[in-house]
Amino acid sequence: MKDLLYKEFKLATHPTTFIFLAFSIMLLIPAYPYYIIFFYTTLSLFFVFLTGRENKDIFYTVTLPIRKRDAVKARCLMVAILELVQIVISVPFAIISVAVNPRGNLAGIDANVAFFGLVFIMFGLFNIIFIPMFYKTAYKAGTAFLFGSAAMALYILVAESLVWFPSPLKDYLDTTAPGTAAKQLPVLVAGFAVWVLTMLLTYQKAASNFEKVDL
Repeated sequence: MKDLLYKEFKLATHPTTFIFLAFSIMLLIPAYPYYIIFFYTTLSLFFVFLTGRENKDIFYTVTLPIRKRDAVKARCLMVAILELVQIVISVPFAIISVAVNPRGNLAGIDANVAFFGLVFIMFGLFNIIFIPMFYKTAYKAGTAFLFGSAAMALYILVAESLVWFPSPLKDYLDTTAPGTAAKQLPVLVAGFAVWVLTMLLTYQKAASNFEKVDL
């Protein structure tokens, strides 16, 4: 698996993947829908799958002495690592954002602890739709991304609506006031747990789908 994962990062990763990681700096913008930053992460994943299809990467991978589900596992691990790296890189910018934007994010949820928990859930939603749908054919990346991004758009709309109107939930989620980080920690933990669970389910479903594909 180590060699397969190395192959994923060395041969399959699209250049935009690393460019979009730098978009974490956009958390410093005082009025911006911060979820969009992480949408770009999923867009780079789409480019990975699309480019792999055009370069016959999947066909090449399955000609190696491995099981089909091992190829899926390596790709899922790469996706998980990239999503985690995006969040880790974003954390320092979120901290700086609190310092340089004392009024918070004027266009949506603040870059706080709860926000990252909600981002984990968004990633999980995308993964569990996009990856298994792609591996139904190992070809239709565009269709899978359309469904995955539509689900994300709906999720962002719902998540942002939670902080648009005055309510106890808004006061809990949409704040960077001192002492609130610890109170928001359950949202982060729950979001991370959802992401891990959906990643496992994504792999199982995608591997099952891919084993039925005749290349």
